[in-house]
Amino acid sequence: MGIFSSLFKKGNDTERKKTPVMPILPSEIYKAATLELQDIIAPSALQITPRSLNLGDRIARTFFVISYPRYLTDNWFSPIINLDKVYDISIFVHPIETAEILRSFQKKVAEVQSQISIRESKGLVRDPVLDTAYKDLEDLRDNLMQAQEKMFDVGLYITIYAENDNDLFKIENEIKSLLESKLIYLKPALFQQNEGFKSVIPLGTDILSIHQKLNTEPLSSIFPFVSFDLTEDKGILYGVNRHNSSLILFDRFSLPNYNSIMFATSGAGKSYATKLEIIRSLMFDTEVIVIDPEREYEYLAEAVGGRCFNIALSSEHHINPFDLPIPTGEETGADVLRANTISLVGLFRIMLGGLTPEEDSIIDSAITETYALKDITADSDFTNVEPPMLSDFEVILSGMQGSESLMQRLIKYTHGSWASFLNQPSNVDINRKFIVFSVRDMEDELKPIAMYIITHYIWNIVRKNIKKRLLVVDEAWWMMKSEDTASFLYSIAKRGRKYYLGLATITQDVGDFMKSAYGIPIVTNSSLQLLLKQSPSTIDILQKTFNLTEEEKYLLLEANVGEGIFFAGLKHVAIKTIASYTEDQIITSDPSQILAIKKAKSELLASNSSN
Repeated sequence: MGIFSSLFKKGNDTERKKTPVMPILPSEIYKAATLELQDIIAPSALQITPRSLNLGDRIARTFFVISYPRYLTDNWFSPIINLDKVYDISIFVHPIETAEILRSFQKKVAEVQSQISIRESKGLVRDPVLDTAYKDLEDLRDNLMQAQEKMFDVGLYITIYAENDNDLFKIENEIKSLLESKLIYLKPALFQQNEGFKSVIPLGTDILSIHQKLNTEPLSSIFPFVSFDLTEDKGILYGVNRHNSSLILFDRFSLPNYNSIMFATSGAGKSYATKLEIIRSLMFDTEVIVIDPEREYEYLAEAVGGRCFNIALSSEHHINPFDLPIPTGEETGADVLRANTISLVGLFRIMLGGLTPEEDSIIDSAITETYALKDITADSDFTNVEPPMLSDFEVILSGMQGSESLMQRLIKYTHGSWASFLNQPSNVDINRKFIVFSVRDMEDELKPIAMYIITHYIWNIVRKNIKKRLLVVDEAWWMMKSEDTASFLYSIAKRGRKYYLGLATITQDVGDFMKSAYGIPIVTNSSLQLLLKQSPSTIDILQKTFNLTEEEKYLLLEANVGEGIFFAGLKHVAIKTIASYTEDQIITSDPSQILAIKKAKSELLASNSSN
């Protein structure tokens, strides 16, 4: 305890002479009934050995850098800074007067030149080491004389901590391996562990005083606070790097796949960040389609000249699940018919609450016969066919053996209260750059079915005409509740690149999303990932999935609205989404802001009408 008492009671030299510091015994603290800062932070015991310090129940060992290579690359220190271990680093930089260093340089240059001359006089082969040293000395001397460089005495000290000698040995070897691979060598401060430890703790005292001379350029490469920049020549602005305030500009269509995934709690700003990406993507000739469970994108669609379709039982907008896309590229009619049949089997599996193997086979045969009823076969021209409807499928199914149970479950979709939803011809026309399908007014029981049908309809449109498109699926956990809808979403994530389609999956229910067998595959097939504020109940799942450090974990727990971590390929940075005033007025989801905007609009209309 004596060492910490002396460290934290230090003043200037005059104060130390007037007030000598004496170690305070625990018994004296107890009698005085006072407790100072050093008494709280000091370890219970301290033992100094030649190779380490024992600080209570931890062991500490200090190292210093003794040698650098001829060249140091940028960010060479980053692997050490980002190492997930407990350690402290101190860097001491002592400027050297240029006049003083030039005098020593003159002597050194003369020595090297003399050695070269002696070898030449003896007829020896030229020594490349001497030639290189002479050139480096001359170049550095020129830069010093022109004030382009300065010289410094640099001390780099590292103290590592562990609970036992074995762990300490492992950490030591890991750090040494990382540095020695870059030709930078460490040595332990033998018999100077006390001085080394005092030099590393944040007191700014270089007691160890083991230095290497570095000029300005290599010294700058040691700068420890480095952060990845995600700034490209093209792309949209996703936000600002919270570490260095640089702009995060990125083009999702420049990555191996164009998909993204976003996880955030309610109110963390996920819809805001998505709308911001949409409005900026539209300016770069990207068509955007949104599946909106909460009708949050309707105002944005109106503002940018898009269209919003409300899919509900009482809605005038309908989608016929039996619609067929036109074959494109190498596809044949047989391929399209087969793919649509498989998708419809999946739809009926969701609608009817699951199918037995026998029922699955019956449904498959009934779909084929339903298309045949309308003279639709593999050889048909799909541009002029009239697709069947659910009532046609019911007629075929009723005449098949073993379909009694299926008919009882199907009747509510053809004659019951839900008939207006599915048993109608399609009247949805996607002819705008921004389209929103809203399912807010759809009953919760039917939302997974509606999202499946909408997604299937969009997929057929995407395959029909290849353009740069972005499909946004908000509250995607609705689709992860069923294996068939989750499987279909995953197939889009895998196949979308072929049709120039990016899939943006957004959810607040991380638990349900990850429980699905397709949760992790969708994440791994997303080149862009955005994590905003998280709840304590889900952070451990995300930490394991995204291999987050403890610091990144707490960053997500304590993040403000619109703050989080942005992953792009192998890089990730801390991000804050920022919108302009005009963008904010269009995309805000804050109820108070929306009411204020509506009030201002009504007042403006009233004023215009009175005039």
